[in-house]
Amino acid sequence: MSRNSVAVTGVTVLLGLTLACTSKSSTPLTPTTPGESAGAASDGSTLKVTAPVPQSPVGGVKPSTGPATLVVSAATAAFTGTPALQYRFQVFNSANALVQDSGPLNSTSYQPADLTTDATYSWQARAEYQGSVGPWSAKASFIAPVSGGYILGNELYDPLNNGKTVGEIRGPVTFIPGVGVRLDAEESYIQYTLPQTLVEGEYSVLASGMGVVSSTEDPKLRIITMREGDASINDNIYRMSVDKRGNGAIAWRFLSGDPKYIETVGSERQTYPFHENLTYFVKATWRSNVFNVEFREGGFNGTTIYNFGKPYVGVYQPLPHRVFVGSPFQAGDRGEPSSLDGMIIRQVWVSSRPRPASANQ
Repeated sequence: MSRNSVAVTGVTVLLGLTLACTSKSSTPLTPTTPGESAGAASDGSTLKVTAPVPQSPVGGVKPSTGPATLVVSAATAAFTGTPALQYRFQVFNSANALVQDSGPLNSTSYQPADLTTDATYSWQARAEYQGSVGPWSAKASFIAPVSGGYILGNELYDPLNNGKTVGEIRGPVTFIPGVGVRLDAEESYIQYTLPQTLVEGEYSVLASGMGVVSSTEDPKLRIITMREGDASINDNIYRMSVDKRGNGAIAWRFLSGDPKYIETVGSERQTYPFHENLTYFVKATWRSNVFNVEFREGGFNGTTIYNFGKPYVGVYQPLPHRVFVGSPFQAGDRGEPSSLDGMIIRQVWVSSRPRPASANQ
C-alpha cells in the first residue's frame, strides 16, 4: 500500500469517529419535561405521563347526594419533573355515547350537570399539557343521584322541592315538601351569587300561588330578579325584573349597563287571569342583544300565554352577578319590599344552556 493510501485511510477513520461522536452527543438521554414526547404512542397519547386513576364514583355506585363529583388521582411524569397539568373528563351514557366533555380543567375533579336521575353512566379522564395529551384512564361507572342543587361557574340549579336551598334565605319562607318554597312576605326572597357572570343565558322557574288580587296594576310585585352586587335594585345598572301585577298584568324591565334600558309600557303589559292553583313556567332570556320573557300555563309543557321581548344595547355583565327568587330589599334601599308574597317557586334554572328535562317536573 502506498504512503498516500495510508494517509487517506487514516483521515477516513478519524472523520468517521468524529461523526459518530457528534451523532451520539445530540441525543438527550431523557426529555426534560413530559411535553417533549417524540410522537404519538399506540394509545394516541403524546404526553409522557401516567394515566390518572378514577377514585370516585366507581363500581356502579350511586352517590348519596348530587350532583356526582368525578375524582381522579393526579398523573405523574414518566421522566423528570411534572409541570402543572390540566385534566379533561368525559362522561358516556349507557349506550356509550359521549354526553359531556369538561374541556381542560385545573382540577382533578369535575361535577357533570344535567344527568338523568338513576341512569347509569361511565367516565374517563386524562392529563393534558400545552396541547399534548396523556393516556386515558380506565373507565369507571356510576348511577346518577337526585341532584340536590348546585351553583357551578355561571350555572345555577335549585329544585327547592326537597326542603332546602343552595341559596341564602331572607325573610319568612315555608318549604312545602315535594312542591317548592313559598315566599310568606313581600320582604322575603332567596339570593344566589354566581361565581362567574352569565353574560347571555336564561333564568327560568316553575311558579304557582299566583292570582289576580286587584282591578288595578297595583301591587307591583316581582317573581324573579337579578342585579349587580348589593346596590339597590331600583338604582342598579344591571337589573332584571319580571313582575306579576295585581290585576294580572305581566311587566318587566332590563338594564344592561347602558342608559337606554328597556321595559314594558302601556298595552305591552298584557293582563292574564292567573289562577293560584295552576303552575306557570316563567322564563327570561337575554341573548344576542334581545331580552325576552315567556309565560306558559300548565308548567313547562303548558300553553304559552305570553311571549314578548325587545332588543337592548350594551353587554349584561354584572360583577358580582346576583340572582333572586322574589326581589331583594334592605334598609336604606329606595322603594319598598316587592316580592310576590304567597308565590311558590321550584326548579330554579340559570345557565347559558337550556334547562334540563329533569328540572321540568
